[in-house]
Amino acid sequence: MNNAEIVELAHRNLVDVYGCLPLAFVRGHGAYLYDDDGNRYLDFFCGLAVTSLGHGNPRVVRAIKEQAEKLTHVSNVFHTEPTARLAERLANRFGGGKVFLANSGAEANEAAIKLARRWGSNAGAGRYEILATLGSFHGRTLATLSATGQEKYHQGFQPLMPGFRLVPFDDIAALERARHDETVAVMVEPIQGEGGVVMPRPDYLQRLREFCDRNKMLLILDEVQVGMGRTGRFFAYEHAGIKPDIVTLAKALGGGLPIGAMIARPEIASSFTPGSHGSTFGGNPVACAAAGAVMDAIDHDGVLENASSVGAYILERLGKFAKSCDRIAEVRGLGMIIGVVLKHDTRPIVDACLKERLLVNGTNGNVLRLLPPLNLTREEADSGLDIIERAFKTAPTS
Repeated sequence: MNNAEIVELAHRNLVDVYGCLPLAFVRGHGAYLYDDDGNRYLDFFCGLAVTSLGHGNPRVVRAIKEQAEKLTHVSNVFHTEPTARLAERLANRFGGGKVFLANSGAEANEAAIKLARRWGSNAGAGRYEILATLGSFHGRTLATLSATGQEKYHQGFQPLMPGFRLVPFDDIAALERARHDETVAVMVEPIQGEGGVVMPRPDYLQRLREFCDRNKMLLILDEVQVGMGRTGRFFAYEHAGIKPDIVTLAKALGGGLPIGAMIARPEIASSFTPGSHGSTFGGNPVACAAAGAVMDAIDHDGVLENASSVGAYILERLGKFAKSCDRIAEVRGLGMIIGVVLKHDTRPIVDACLKERLLVNGTNGNVLRLLPPLNLTREEADSGLDIIERAFKTAPTS
């Protein structure tokens, strides 16, 4: 099938929820994707921070092949080696934790919400309410949607689930005012990705940890987008020198395969008992083998160091360009999650980049979001930045 045939077939049969571009990819290699017509696209989007090692990473491909030839699935009432090994590595990265494996970020966050309520019921004096933040995004299930602080995602799905209240991001005083006797936890993203790459003040997570400790509440950190090295550290919270009670991962964890994880302190995780939660495909051995390969790359291939150095270079170059570009209000980010805040909608810039075969993403209306592979080279970074700078000089404002 050619590009047009794939697009037509998809539009004829799929529910239209993604607003897809008329482009179909058939293969990828490294930082590049290829369509059926042989056109090559530099990928600064990575499937929304999923393919963090690029496309066709040899470690990940080899792990998937070898595991698929041995065993693809058994029920979670049995054990498999890839699942056990991945759980051990995630627990160790957390610094002593218990792991629940799921299929997505929404499922990982759903597990975190359920665990917080379960802990509140068992050991938390019957508390159940979770405070989340305006501008956040935690998923598409009804519970994670209720914790999401963006009204546009709520439309048509009300009434939302009770037990959630929203406060401004990066505002401890607002949390103090919002806390009730029934409040059991605070759930936040260290950096709001979907909300526009919103960076809190440097001491925000530290103050959150102190607030939760003082009020005997759980701190849940959603690292679905910013975890797995995206900020230059395995967990984004490591930059703040704190540790949450519960953290969630997904997206980049599987190197392109669907997998999510919730990791919790053992004394919190013990509130989950046999039958209290589960997932048919959670901990799938093929997905776990892929995730193990991703962790191997992080441990042995200099991924975190590259994300820090090349990410800092991209931020520096964009910051210099912004000073001479009156269309840019701000450049912000950390590591390889970067937001360019425009004074107008991002669509003209996204379209202009696409014409030059660079994939970038607009979020929250006026924020150009860059999520390149963590192993992007300096030369590839320059190629993409050249296109972005030309786009700002030539694209219309609307």
